[in-house]
Amino acid sequence: MTTTKELLEKILRDLKTTGDVEASAVVSRDGLLMASDIPREIHGETFAAMSATMLGAAETAINELKRGVVNRVIVESKQAKIIASGAGEKALLVIMTRPEAGLGLILMEMEKACGKIGNVV
Repeated sequence: MTTTKELLEKILRDLKTTGDVEASAVVSRDGLLMASDIPREIHGETFAAMSATMLGAAETAINELKRGVVNRVIVESKQAKIIASGAGEKALLVIMTRPEAGLGLILMEMEKACGKIGNVV
């Protein structure tokens, strides 16, 4: 029998085949790491907690402005892009890409993965 964590890890492995995805994680809405595919040099628990905080802050700001629901948050630096998106009521999907990554295909695959994650958790 396949566990929830194994199902989530498979979704993350499949997402990595999109290309340019260097790290990914499924995070609970309160910032706990549920599953990840991240390099050893990244502290997964900190990455999870700060990603949830980032998305939560964006949701608070957009709610205060009465401008709907946050679809995703994208942070860009010279060395990476981080994208956080809701994945159902209980989880978030967070990925890190190379800075030059084109986001079209990545965002499309993220949306599919978010649907799968929402069905699992």
